[in-house]
Amino acid sequence: MARVAAIVNQKGGVGKSTTAINLGAYLAQRGERVLLIDMDPQANATSGLGIGSNGELAGCMYDVLLDGRPLEEIIVSTAVERLHIAPASIQLVGAEVELVSSLARELKLRRALEKLPEGRYERILVDCPPSLDLLTLNALAAADEVLIPVQCEYYALEGLTQLMRSIRMVREELNPGLEIGGVLLTMFDARTNLSRQVAEEVRSFFGGRVFKTVIPRSVRLSEAPSHGMPVSLYAPSSSGAEAYAAVAGEVLGGD
Repeated sequence: MARVAAIVNQKGGVGKSTTAINLGAYLAQRGERVLLIDMDPQANATSGLGIGSNGELAGCMYDVLLDGRPLEEIIVSTAVERLHIAPASIQLVGAEVELVSSLARELKLRRALEKLPEGRYERILVDCPPSLDLLTLNALAAADEVLIPVQCEYYALEGLTQLMRSIRMVREELNPGLEIGGVLLTMFDARTNLSRQVAEEVRSFFGGRVFKTVIPRSVRLSEAPSHGMPVSLYAPSSSGAEAYAAVAGEVLGGD
């Protein structure tokens, strides 16, 4: 069975999509067959991999969650060998309301994943919206572990208590095996005391579950999505690329 990781933080702009794209790319480049599922109506992971830029998608996660379309039918390949994506679109905005009246509404993604051919992927990364809504709940119910990107800025820890409460609730009600796979410090600026203080706070709060590698603020990392490619293809020698390569190494070493 593929290992499923939900990339979650209800705060926006903390690097969820950046992490999904670049961790997925480096894991694929290290030999894993990786599926990235975009559950965010903003579709940043989709556009960041150059998918749907011409407006043409054979299908998206809305079709899977609301219409019961097989996940296999909407998956597309990317510029990175062994990295595939199940794309999102703005249609997902309506999914939250439409799912409310659905039977087993929190389990739609899990059921879709169960129908994928055995052995097709070794790892599945789910990019979640910046909220603890039904789309995120579906990701948590389907996941083996949670990866939490935390921005090294003021208020970084705000909301993490609520997130931990949600994870606990999902464990109790839907998915007893859900673990915290890791906490990733993002947008770290070594020149500021604030970044260092936040990093220390997060490490004291989560202990050994925090990745050793921190993701620095990086212009190349910010530019790569506008070119529709991961940083490993756009600027492979940049500090951001080296950091995500190291995180991929930590993920593989921890399996």
